[in-house]
Amino acid sequence: MTVISVEGLKTHFLTRAGVVRAVDGVSFSLDRGEVMGLVGESGSGKSVTGFSIIGLVDAPGKIVDGSIFFHGDDLSKLSARQMQALRGSRIAMIFQDPMMTLNPVLRIDTQMIEAIRAHEKVSRKEAWTRARDGLAQVGIPSPEQRLRAYPHQLSGGMRQRVAIAIAFLNNPDLLIADEPTTALDVTIQAQIVHVAQKLCRERGTALIWITHDLAVVAGLADRIAVMYAGRIVEAGDTDDVIDHPRHPYTVGLLGSVPSANQRGQRLTQIPGMTPNMLALPEGCAFRDRCTHSDNQCSKAPQVSTDERGHAIRCFHPQYVKTPA
Repeated sequence: MTVISVEGLKTHFLTRAGVVRAVDGVSFSLDRGEVMGLVGESGSGKSVTGFSIIGLVDAPGKIVDGSIFFHGDDLSKLSARQMQALRGSRIAMIFQDPMMTLNPVLRIDTQMIEAIRAHEKVSRKEAWTRARDGLAQVGIPSPEQRLRAYPHQLSGGMRQRVAIAIAFLNNPDLLIADEPTTALDVTIQAQIVHVAQKLCRERGTALIWITHDLAVVAGLADRIAVMYAGRIVEAGDTDDVIDHPRHPYTVGLLGSVPSANQRGQRLTQIPGMTPNMLALPEGCAFRDRCTHSDNQCSKAPQVSTDERGHAIRCFHPQYVKTPA
């Protein structure tokens, strides 16, 4: 069953210097229990895509075109009150910094109980029990004690687990995770990924995992969508995209990841910098950094999809098999 379907989403920032096309025609769909990794460099439009879905794009940002169908309802047409009712209940988000979720002056139990009672008419005792069980499900020891703590009394990894627990409190149908493990060490990062994946599988929650790290989504996501300059340039099953990348940008991203099979070899470096979103080059936005570009790339490439559902936006697709 399709949980969310995004069609031709365009989110622009109307600034004095010009129009920033942060999201420029993004389309994808996600089924119940499915995990999609949204990958790309900083400034590629990943987070703005997530914020657009959940209705948290602040001025001067604005959704100017496209549709976001959540269980058949177009979110872009809902009022602020209707979106507020959905956020935290049927759609939830985990932010990169857990302190964007947690109030530093309130105890954990107060925040979790309020998150439940804002959407359901339950007693405070029942809400407290659900909060305690929620902390236990994300692997927090002594949950009763942690409920009485303030955010500053917890470690970074523990705060992020609390944020995940809050996101799952009302059993959302869709969860958007915006680089929730970036500031954590590798061991804690793996634990957080495992917890999120386990809860999504158990509850059938669709998950969009936003990250710049292909190594993280390789073991987490069912599908991967690679973004560059506001557009999805490659998308497909995780194994297919990782083992057989087609877009030169995806090839460059994978080549920059250290591998045990390439010990002693230099990592691939994508030349140049991400483009200025106020002055994108004509045609393919990656053309100035691509070693395969030619005159044909002065026109905008269209999306082509093969028989396996592997989609690519490029005139010169590569045929690369990456090391395991």
